[in-house]
Amino acid sequence: MNLPNKLTLLRFVLVPVFMVFMYIDNPYSYLIGLIVFAVASFTDFLDGSIARKYNMVTDFGKFMDPLADKLLTTVALIYLCLNGMCHEVVICIVLAREFAVSGIRLIAAANPAGGKVIAAGMMGKMKTVFQMLASMLGLLAMALLSMGVIIKPTYDAIAFVTNVLMWIMAVLTVVSGMQYILPNIDLIKNAK
Repeated sequence: MNLPNKLTLLRFVLVPVFMVFMYIDNPYSYLIGLIVFAVASFTDFLDGSIARKYNMVTDFGKFMDPLADKLLTTVALIYLCLNGMCHEVVICIVLAREFAVSGIRLIAAANPAGGKVIAAGMMGKMKTVFQMLASMLGLLAMALLSMGVIIKPTYDAIAFVTNVLMWIMAVLTVVSGMQYILPNIDLIKNAK
């Protein structure tokens, strides 16, 4: 297994670690959760950069890297939603897109005419980066509030900004989803 794929697997491992710190009732647990999320998000950038630079792109990476991203960002969105940083409809939009794209990828890989792996497109990558950055802003506000660094009105202002960013991300999610669905419509129609 090459280094980019190991970094992808590390991202999978960091998700439950992130969840544990988001669950622990401690003034510093959200800060540690934010750090874990940031490290996991950085591995997404790192594994792709290494894979492209050193020609280490694999079918495993094309399939598992987006899956690791989906798991990490979805878990973060759920915690953000619970803390007023993301609307439930945004999570529904993200999940609908992720299930649809994953389904298309599975259909393409199982195609009897020659399976193929559909890699993440540029708009999908932009959506993921935007989602990770907006999530970090919300997680930072949660950490600062739990440590007593900011007061509730400041938290509420950051929550408003984070919610706006999440709605922008939802639009990017729909657009990037269409970029997977429309070019593969024949693949979907001909699936057996």
